[in-house]
Amino acid sequence: MASINDLYALGGPPAKAKIILLGSAAFHTENLMNLERSLHIEHVSPAGLSRREISRRPGSAAATEAATLASLRKWFFARKPDAGFVLTDFPATLLQALVFDEWMDARDENLVAVYAAPDAPASVLEHYRTLGLLKHDEAALAA
Repeated sequence: MASINDLYALGGPPAKAKIILLGSAAFHTENLMNLERSLHIEHVSPAGLSRREISRRPGSAAATEAATLASLRKWFFARKPDAGFVLTDFPATLLQALVFDEWMDARDENLVAVYAAPDAPASVLEHYRTLGLLKHDEAALAA
């Protein structure tokens, strides 16, 4: 695996990089988070988006998932297509990953990489592993 410093070598200009961080935020190393900040790309999390909106508390898991997808969809289609981003805490389920893939296809965009913590959902890990996007080398992230 390439070192963390050349993570974006194949993904075009760093400001256009599109990355997903799966699993616990505590896992993602300080080096990776500092690199993310240095790229001047948008860091997006469903928790951050839901704090910006006034809404009722959903009553079920299905309602929570629908609310999460709705707020992320609103963000995704409102941003400039060439703007890079780092997503954390999303997608958290296989359904969210599949829906997100449809959004990316609709805008003819591609992810650069998906990094995963050990506690990331297995179904989402397998999905991104199948697509060849999963970069699950914990030693490289800790370097």
